[in-house]
Amino acid sequence: MKKLNGIRLDHRKNTEACVTVDMPLPEKLVIPMSMSMGAPCQPLVKVGDEVKVGQKIGDTDAAFSSPVHSGVSGKVTAITEYRTAMGAVCKAVEITPDGEQTVSEEVVPPEVTDKAGFIKAVRASGACGLGGAGFPTHIKLNPKTPIDTLIINAAECEPYITADYREMMESPEDIIGGINLVKTQLGIKFAKLAIEANKPEAIKNFTEMAANDDTIDIVTLPSSYPQGAEKVIIYNTTGRIVKEGELPSDEGVIVLNVSTCAFLYRYINTGMPLTKRRLTVDGNAVGEPKNVRAVIGTPFRDVLNFCKTDLDKVKKIIAGGPMMGMSIPDVDMPVVKTSNALLAIKNFDERKTSACIRCGRCVRVCPLGLMPAEIDKAYKIRDIEELKALKVMLCMNCGSCTYVCPANRKLAETNQLAKMLIPRK
Repeated sequence: MKKLNGIRLDHRKNTEACVTVDMPLPEKLVIPMSMSMGAPCQPLVKVGDEVKVGQKIGDTDAAFSSPVHSGVSGKVTAITEYRTAMGAVCKAVEITPDGEQTVSEEVVPPEVTDKAGFIKAVRASGACGLGGAGFPTHIKLNPKTPIDTLIINAAECEPYITADYREMMESPEDIIGGINLVKTQLGIKFAKLAIEANKPEAIKNFTEMAANDDTIDIVTLPSSYPQGAEKVIIYNTTGRIVKEGELPSDEGVIVLNVSTCAFLYRYINTGMPLTKRRLTVDGNAVGEPKNVRAVIGTPFRDVLNFCKTDLDKVKKIIAGGPMMGMSIPDVDMPVVKTSNALLAIKNFDERKTSACIRCGRCVRVCPLGLMPAEIDKAYKIRDIEELKALKVMLCMNCGSCTYVCPANRKLAETNQLAKMLIPRK
């Protein structure tokens, strides 16, 4: 089957052999009440309250949201206003750890006897897409259409990031357990664990583990970017096309990040909600690149210092990968649920933009066959009908067009701005 277009990157998986290291507790945690897509939570605690590990400290009645839990035991020292990396404002709970790490009485394995109970348990876990998108997992696992295929996204196609790879190498049984758990509870017949070809040891291990299970297919994908994008991985593993305005479930597919899958298995068995995050720390300003496991709410400053980063020489810090990650304005912003990498760069220079030379490179690399240069023209004159005709809403902001542009035009950024011009249903 022909694969969708993409680009070849120097993957720079410098930390792929770095076993995950647990970070010490920080002196203070800042836990935002909005760490996933959907409605922000409201604090369930107040200043002066004592909290325990795994205790729910934020929730909302909104269905499209995920509750928030404490990863430490200690005292609530402040309820503040917090601005997320996306610019939204929400409440945040500040906690000073007591160092005891006393586990909450709330932490008990959930009783799951049917699909409804499973979905309820998934919501209670605080799970969301750990690949970076942050879509609430309980919503994804409760579609309105029949599902016949579960795809576990283990591509991890961004340069530098190896957090999901370490999940595969350190907790393979949890991943297989999570696949079987979701298949059983949702009545899904088949699963595909999709891994890029640059991870041969993981492919070998899982192929052996699934050798006697004809319901789990280990799929080797080409090492190209953006192989892990949802629409791309669906097409490249099943041949199905998720059309404009559709969800993957409309094509009979659910896609779960591999780390999310493993977490669900652990939660069902232990009752411990999402309170920690594995993230890759790398970049040329980092003295000791590694994979760390940090309590959610730990300041990025602590993470970078733990990895011997020379903060005085850092010019840019990116949360996520270099292609789709976000530049963070404040080194004291906290680790959140969607944190999978932290890159510290000391020699970043903004490239000068020049006029489009009509070379067509952006068109040739776009996985979805869009025309970024034409979208750029339509955006400048605010031609909404033309933007619709050019299918700008299909853009997943992978950044491939910007990466290959010889004129250094910010095409992916323009695509996102153009999408905002089109009224949503």
